[in-house]
This record gives sequence, structure tokens and C-alpha cells, in this order.
Amino acid sequence: MKKIEQLFANNYSWALRMKEENSSYFKELADHQTPSYLWIGCSDSRVPAEKLTNLGPGELFVHRNVANQVIHTDLNCLSVVQYAVDVLNIEHIIICGHTNCGGIKAAIADQDLGLINNWLLHLRDIWYKHSHLLGNLSPENRADMLTRINVAEQVYNLGRSSIIKSAWKNGKKLSLHGWVYDVNDGFLIDQGVMATSRETLEISYRNAIARLLKLNEDEIIKKEYEEE
Repeated sequence: MKKIEQLFANNYSWALRMKEENSSYFKELADHQTPSYLWIGCSDSRVPAEKLTNLGPGELFVHRNVANQVIHTDLNCLSVVQYAVDVLNIEHIIICGHTNCGGIKAAIADQDLGLINNWLLHLRDIWYKHSHLLGNLSPENRADMLTRINVAEQVYNLGRSSIIKSAWKNGKKLSLHGWVYDVNDGFLIDQGVMATSRETLEISYRNAIARLLKLNEDEIIKKEYEEE
């Protein structure tokens, strides 16, 4: 069977299975969606948001792009955020990066990759901003550290957007979270950057960067010890 035909076969089997389990499944799903969460993640095919959170259709509102970025000129992402906040009344927004991220590695390599270089520039700005946290690490640890830093930076970017600031100003119950998914073992890691207001955003962001600085220092000490 051709690859594209396999997708239709998979869909047919899935739809029948859902109906067998619950005859009104699709009718209930078609009526409305009431997700509690917006997931802003990476486009990487190894990071299936619904599967790794064990949530079904209608439970997780999802936006994905290369390296899970929230850029203030990206109307696609911001439109999703506004719809999630103002229409769906979502209470939690999760920004999730992941280990072994191709976008992160490409930003570090700084090669000419064509159009996507314009997108990666935002990651390279983060790289230069936090070069003191990255320079002494091995290439693998450097990429994972930038992944963690990027999550903190994107949560901060989101919290400073007019959409989120307006929601908080109007007293809306809304929490921002920064996570990393480890593709090596399948577990989510809370990065400790979480905000429910402009004030907690500033504190949480600074604390997250401070923790990463401490982690970086520990990694360097460990490396020096192993080389002795």
C-alpha cells in the first residue's frame, strides 16, 4: 500500500474504533471544544503533544513551530494565543521545548540554510545574550542548555505580549508554564518558569536563568574534575 493511502486506512480504522467505544463520540466532539490548555511546542515529529500528555481530541489546543518560539511579529502564533485566551478561555499556556532539537542545533551551527535563517535569528540572539552560560559546555550539553534557556525566554516573550498583559490586567485567571520534553526517555521536565501575573513573570524568569547559571557552573566543575 502506498504511503499516502496508508493514512486513509489508518483514519478509517481509528474512526471506526472511536465509534465502537462511544457511538456519540464525534457528535459530542463536533458540538464544541473546551480545552483547558494551550500547548506551544516544536514542529518536531517526535514531540506529539496529545500523546505525551495522554489527552484526547478537544482537550489540548495546539500551536507548533520550529523551536517553539513566541515572536511578537508572528501573527500566526499570536492569533492562536488570542483565540485561546479570549474565546476558549484557556487557563494554562504551556511552552514546551525538547532535547535534541534540530532548530536549536541549527541556530548554534550558524550555517546558511536559506529562508529559515530569518526564523533562527531569534534563537541566535538568545545564544549571544546568554553566551556566558553556553561557551564552556560540550556541544550536546550546549544545545540542551540553549533549549532550556529558550523556553524561559519564550515564556517571558509571551508574558510581555499585549494579549497576556491585557488578560492579566482584566483579572483573567491565566498561568504560563515552561517545560522541556526529553526525547530520550519520554518525560516532561518542569523548568520552574511559571507566571500568573506581570510581577511573577519577572521573578520567575530571573530565578529560572539563575538556576540555569548554577547548573552550568556545576557542569563545568564536573567536567574539570573528570579531566584531572
